[in-house]
Amino acid sequence: MTGASAAAWNSPAPGDEVTRGDRLMSIGEVLAHLRGDFPDVTISKLRFLETEGLVEPRRTPAGYRKYTWTDVARLRYVLTAQRDQYLPLRVIREHLATMSAPLTEVRPAAPEPPVAELRLTRDELLSRSGLDDVLLKTLEEYGLIRARNGYDADSLEVATAAARLAEFGVEPRHLRAQRAAADREIGLFSQLVTPLTRQNSPSGRARAADTVHELAALTQRVHAALVRAGLREILGK
Repeated sequence: MTGASAAAWNSPAPGDEVTRGDRLMSIGEVLAHLRGDFPDVTISKLRFLETEGLVEPRRTPAGYRKYTWTDVARLRYVLTAQRDQYLPLRVIREHLATMSAPLTEVRPAAPEPPVAELRLTRDELLSRSGLDDVLLKTLEEYGLIRARNGYDADSLEVATAAARLAEFGVEPRHLRAQRAAADREIGLFSQLVTPLTRQNSPSGRARAADTVHELAALTQRVHAALVRAGLREILGK
């Protein structure tokens, strides 16, 4: 473990995250706190880390996830270890299991607005993503980015990735299959959660939201594994 990683830990009293009176946060608020240092993190990513046993948020009676500052610090540790040390989740999980005290998070003085509220103008999207206007228009033509009263966090994520991919010669037309695959998954997931959405209750909507995000995380794992397997064959490893 690096010095920086070890320094992230301290030794609070048992139940410290509760006795401090910290409010619990929604997943959108957690995402807003993390996005400044980890612009690529998504709600699906956070839910995936939960399915991997790296964080265990609490649940409200209606089924919504709620996070403590300790949970946020734990997520920050995981994301930092992935980004800076390229550690696989298995190794990160082992590190977390050997640590004797929970992480605590320093509360930011001025948290960013929840990700759901993010709305960018066209110029702001171009500036923050590194895209040029021609490439953005092409992405919109292929349905990869859709403006709805401005551009949201997902539009920014696609735009940023597309800008990087363009540096490798990957054009929007090459990404059309991604749009088609996403639409198929959306249709499938919609069918699976329809019984929950028809309940017209907070708990039903919460379970529907949890289900679709977990389904998305799992299909991402399958896709990533298939790509890795194919690349190993290409590289002869």
